[in-house]
Amino acid sequence: MLTPAIRSKVDALWDKFWSGGIANPLTAIEQISYLLFMRRLDAMDRKTQEDAEWLKKPSTSLFAGHDDLRWSQFRHLPGDEMLAHVRDRVFPFIKQLGGESQPFAQAMQDAVFIIPKPSLLVEAVGIVDEIYGEIERERQANGQTFHDTQGDLYEYLLSEIATAGKNGQFRTPRHLIQMICALVDPRLGEEVCDLACGTGGFLLGAYQHILTQHTSPGLRHTDENGLERGEIGDRLTDQRQWRVLKERTFTGFDFDTTMVRIGLMNLLLHGIDTPNLHYMDTLSKRYDERDRYDVALANPPFKGSIDKGDINEDLSLATTKTELLFVNRIVNVLRIGGRAGVIVPDGVLFGSSNAHKKLRAMLLEQCELQGIVKMPAGVFRPYAGVSTAVLIFVKGGSTENVWFYDMQSDGYSLDDKRDKIEANDIPDVIARWRARDPKKDTDRTARSFFVPAAEIKGNGYDLSINRYKEVHYEEQEYDPPKVILARLRALEDEIRKGLDKLAGMLG
Repeated sequence: MLTPAIRSKVDALWDKFWSGGIANPLTAIEQISYLLFMRRLDAMDRKTQEDAEWLKKPSTSLFAGHDDLRWSQFRHLPGDEMLAHVRDRVFPFIKQLGGESQPFAQAMQDAVFIIPKPSLLVEAVGIVDEIYGEIERERQANGQTFHDTQGDLYEYLLSEIATAGKNGQFRTPRHLIQMICALVDPRLGEEVCDLACGTGGFLLGAYQHILTQHTSPGLRHTDENGLERGEIGDRLTDQRQWRVLKERTFTGFDFDTTMVRIGLMNLLLHGIDTPNLHYMDTLSKRYDERDRYDVALANPPFKGSIDKGDINEDLSLATTKTELLFVNRIVNVLRIGGRAGVIVPDGVLFGSSNAHKKLRAMLLEQCELQGIVKMPAGVFRPYAGVSTAVLIFVKGGSTENVWFYDMQSDGYSLDDKRDKIEANDIPDVIARWRARDPKKDTDRTARSFFVPAAEIKGNGYDLSINRYKEVHYEEQEYDPPKVILARLRALEDEIRKGLDKLAGMLG
């Protein structure tokens, strides 16, 4: 959690960009991301050089021959000179880091530095320095890891995207991502993908989940959402494990170039040094991966559609609805035995079209549909009020029983304010999931229960929880109407006497 001091400085940075003529939140985040990255790149390179010198190992600086491109050098320049230097030299330099073949360089090809005024750049650079100074103080005072605080900083920046984007795009709240990662349980050595990655939240959630697995219990903590977290990864003692985790574990795709760039910065600032994020519409004919990943995590765009002529022939559903096609794509892209956690709108669970029914049949007959968590309407406010559910499934085999959970609260109010509240089902979802037993969890009046796949097929593959949940009504006994009427008359007499007494007191 960010300190009030850091939050106030981030808010001040927003105010500067707003008053400086960059009012679009996505554009502002993109430009702020570049500044954060420039500042962090300088600090990381200096630390790498210091470590190599201490260990007496050879090392080449990223800035070799270009020391004037460092943040620590250009931050002292006068405003006009700084703007020209950053726009014409520093920004082109960071765009080509890693070489043209790297995802970062590819995503940055058409990126533009558009901070328009020298005064805005000077003020922004000063505030970014102050923010990192606060992060360092927080690290020293409270033992908070640098990457975690820096990650919280970026999450706070992203929270300013307060409206849904085109085609139903919006950020998935971090606590819901953590819940889904706990259910799917990605592990070190597995390849994890998000086919509609946006700002990279699911990939980060998987990264942090794996880090928690490899952090000693004594170094873990329970976060504000009741979930266990560990950011140290102290049990990853082999550098090869770290390379696998940071370079070959996570892959993401998105059809919005701005989202890809923001996602790249997000992963980099959280400590994933070589993020594999690519500009790609994974429903289109250009995407050709199949049987490729061990884990798929996604919150695909809702209520979107794709041009029929551009739909990949590998997708077997006769529809243009993206919420159906993405689940079809995820089934195809997983290896046999691969696991998925996908957020879908409620309509996917009970829609009556042939494509809806065919997708649900695919989940039950070509996969093991392990669980469905019905989430309350409002978890995506202020972006959207749509009702949603989480599908958890494994590719291959068939389904015998499906576990349902009727989630009532995610720890936040379900209005546009989304204030923190005490009621929170997420720890219970995870605990019940880990202890689930189809022989014992048969009470359909309970919060969670199993339903045999045969029953679901008999109901036309209907997966809505209300089709199977039983509500227990307790019979209420009421007094006869004459008794109630007598009480009301007595109350009326009492009120009349009180009014008369009050009138007498007033003379």
